[in-house]
Amino acid sequence: MTTVKIPKILLPKKDIDKSKWSVIACDQFTSQADYWEAVEEYVGASQSTLRLIYPEVYLERDDKQARIEAINANMSKYLKKGLFDEFEGFILVDRTMNDGRHRLGLMISVDLEDYEYTEKNDALIKATEKTVVDRLPPRIEIRKGACLELPHIMMLMDDRSQKIIEKLYESRDFLEKAYDFELNMNGGRVQGYKVTNCAQILEEIEGLLKEDVLVEKYGSAKPILFAVGDGNHSLATAKECWKNIKKTLTPAQRQKHPARYALCELVNIHDKSLDFEPIHRVVFGVDKDFINFMHDRLLELDGKEQVKVVFEDTIYYWSVCDNPSDAIADIQSLMDEYALTHPEMVIDYIHGDEHLLKVGADGHGVAVFMPKLQKDALFDYVVRRGALPRKSFSMGHAEDKRYYLECRKIVSD
Repeated sequence: MTTVKIPKILLPKKDIDKSKWSVIACDQFTSQADYWEAVEEYVGASQSTLRLIYPEVYLERDDKQARIEAINANMSKYLKKGLFDEFEGFILVDRTMNDGRHRLGLMISVDLEDYEYTEKNDALIKATEKTVVDRLPPRIEIRKGACLELPHIMMLMDDRSQKIIEKLYESRDFLEKAYDFELNMNGGRVQGYKVTNCAQILEEIEGLLKEDVLVEKYGSAKPILFAVGDGNHSLATAKECWKNIKKTLTPAQRQKHPARYALCELVNIHDKSLDFEPIHRVVFGVDKDFINFMHDRLLELDGKEQVKVVFEDTIYYWSVCDNPSDAIADIQSLMDEYALTHPEMVIDYIHGDEHLLKVGADGHGVAVFMPKLQKDALFDYVVRRGALPRKSFSMGHAEDKRYYLECRKIVSD
């Protein structure tokens, strides 16, 4: 199996406070600076991944370059101070969420040569949502000068028999614990187990590409191994950086360079705890004209379902298609069309109904409750039609997103 590589994972040493070390993905709570201020206060002067990431809530501030330089400097400092223990192998992840359910994952590395984020392609690893290329430059600026990567990428596989990660979890008592601690900011708990016998897992993952397996699932032998659930823009960033790096390398160097690979958490889409939640929209810089435009244009499509819209304490309803993926595509397409003639319009993407209403009310925006995708149809959709519109779904609530914890070196020694 060449698409999946056994990584050399850097874990914070045992004496480091993991609850302060580990913080949520940078692309969460992008309209709620108070969340990140609370994280900052909790972490204080402790060693933390907060010093190694760029929370996107701060992207519009004027200190962008200074932040990037500080992030890269902190990465180098943490490495030089010897804050990490290195482990070669996979890590079985057991995330206990606030509702008590367990989400299982496996930390692996994937070959970026086998990943493409274009809407339609023949790569073994595909994006599930349209990549917004304009979001890549600040991420590229960070990664191109970085010596470490910290993943919040959650990669999905379609293991309907649940024989890979779930089977490994059944034997967790025979594995060495890598970590076990409470996450901050209501993130639940996370436990990790070191997996050194990786050959069987690699063989089982490769079995997902057998022609008869693909035909049975999708009615086609068109190969697909993984689909990106969360963190597609981070993976796209890694891809773009690798494309630039490999131009400077010999063919032999390209085979071994660590930047060719990306660390991620592999999750079975059939994991019982994995829920697909809608990603709502709050539209700023618009008024009732926008609501009327969307209502009238969507009505022309003769939809059989409805989505709720809230603006200035008034509730409206738009008619949409009863297929959630088509409904999402229609809504996003019309929003993009309206934005072409209304440059003051800004769309924010919000997880959770309560967050949506709060952000909409605070910013005098139009709050749009988006349809919910069915997770069992995701791989089939990607195989048939390519990527969904950007921000079509979220895997769980904001607080349940992946927290930064493991690291990996992406520069040659």
